[in-house]
Amino acid sequence: MPATAQSQAVVHHLPYLRRYARALCGSQKTGDAFVKQVLEVVVADPSVIPDPETARVRLYELFQTVWRAAGGLTADDSPSSTDIQSRVGTLPTEDRQALLLVVMEGFTQTEAAGILGVTEKDCATQVERARQTLAHQESMDVLVIEDEPIIGLDIANIVESMGHRVVGIAATQEEAISLARSTSPSLVLADIQLAEGGSGIEAAKTILGDREIPIVFITAYPERLLTGQRPEPTYLVTKPFAVDTVKVTIAQALFFRRTDTLAAE
Repeated sequence: MPATAQSQAVVHHLPYLRRYARALCGSQKTGDAFVKQVLEVVVADPSVIPDPETARVRLYELFQTVWRAAGGLTADDSPSSTDIQSRVGTLPTEDRQALLLVVMEGFTQTEAAGILGVTEKDCATQVERARQTLAHQESMDVLVIEDEPIIGLDIANIVESMGHRVVGIAATQEEAISLARSTSPSLVLADIQLAEGGSGIEAAKTILGDREIPIVFITAYPERLLTGQRPEPTYLVTKPFAVDTVKVTIAQALFFRRTDTLAAE
């Protein structure tokens, strides 16, 4: 595809399509595989992206086409081990998609409806149904890794508003590892860069070496971890974050309750 305005727009929006795909699938590998298929469609026929202004919506529409052609993604046949897995598992896939498109990706109801191929009214119903389903969850122990005290408290308040317990707020890499080992959290929310030159990614790798738990990364530079060129995190929240975005990402992470290999930044 020539270096046109359309192709530049595709490159710009691609990391965020990966974020959506990974969150929807609960896996970097699976999500990136779907995005690769979208890129193959675009390379084969660049006219599917008619102009840069509509490139973002068009990319997600193409993803939806590829997704449907593959039959979508179904949860494992094994029984859900947690209340939140049961709740999210009962959601129609379209409901989760609508919620992620509106809350995580920031599309309007009209845009999300167009991407999913439903009416705007139906899309609004899907989003609201998903919100209500996720409103009551099994309480989990959550570790927050954040070196900015105010941001750390904000994240902790969001977690607690969902009914979960915050077992600690770590500001450094060493403190994060120590707290994880002493509290055995069910979920970790981690910043990328920590105090004293520490790395949230390195802390996460050590934590995952002890036990498998979902980790949500919170960063001001998500595109750095959405390249699709190496093992990367599945769940990413962009700073400055919206409360609903954090909540929805937590719900998705707890639904799949599995982890991918992480590479140091």
